[in-house]
Amino acid sequence: MSGLFSLSGRKALVTGANTGIGQAIAVALASAGAEVTCAGRRGCDETLAAIVAAGGRGQELHLDFADPMAARELFDDADYSILVNNAGIIRRADSTDLSEDDWDAVMDVNLKALFFTTQSFARALLARGEGGSVVNIASLLSFQGGIRVASYTAAKHGVAGVTKILANEWAAKGINVNAIAPGYIATNNTEALRADPERSRAILERIPAGRWGEPEDIGGTAAFLCSPAARYIHGTVIPVDGGWLAR
Repeated sequence: MSGLFSLSGRKALVTGANTGIGQAIAVALASAGAEVTCAGRRGCDETLAAIVAAGGRGQELHLDFADPMAARELFDDADYSILVNNAGIIRRADSTDLSEDDWDAVMDVNLKALFFTTQSFARALLARGEGGSVVNIASLLSFQGGIRVASYTAAKHGVAGVTKILANEWAAKGINVNAIAPGYIATNNTEALRADPERSRAILERIPAGRWGEPEDIGGTAAFLCSPAARYIHGTVIPVDGGWLAR
């Protein structure tokens, strides 16, 4: 049974792997046997240390998806079979005030870079005649509207749609494309919410599990989606939200 969940012999690229959810995903993949390249616009020393501590193998790569085509040549001479598109940014403003620059910045990193990185990855796999796994990091705002995050919501709805169309095109070619929609996870991005007693209480009252998620909750789901156990799962957006959407 353990072979169903093994990533031994696989090479993975995780974007935005320097902290939080990306870091947990990188460590989970490495713990399952994959060799993991941790990509980010900042250093990934802490992630690499955690991978080594878990008995895994990894390296870091500087990639800044402010240029959505930053990874266009990355897969030409590499043998990656796993891609996790986790890198993302957010800009908060009332929809009457959101600037074009902020709209474009979020779309470039969260959606355009995701699509063209995945396109390059799939081209390399298809040229080698091999299958592989793509996991996109979506959001609860792939399903809901949110407040004051218009560009982020639009991009994350787009991530859900891109996940489905790529699954439709590539499933029969052995490439699994799926997404994870994290709920409220205890990371740097949610520190201000967790520090606000009233806001934190309101969030926890809505979550059936009664707690904030941990990055490791997302890491385990990503490792599963990349494993042989998930070989017949295509085009899904899996909420890992403690039951938030069920409430």
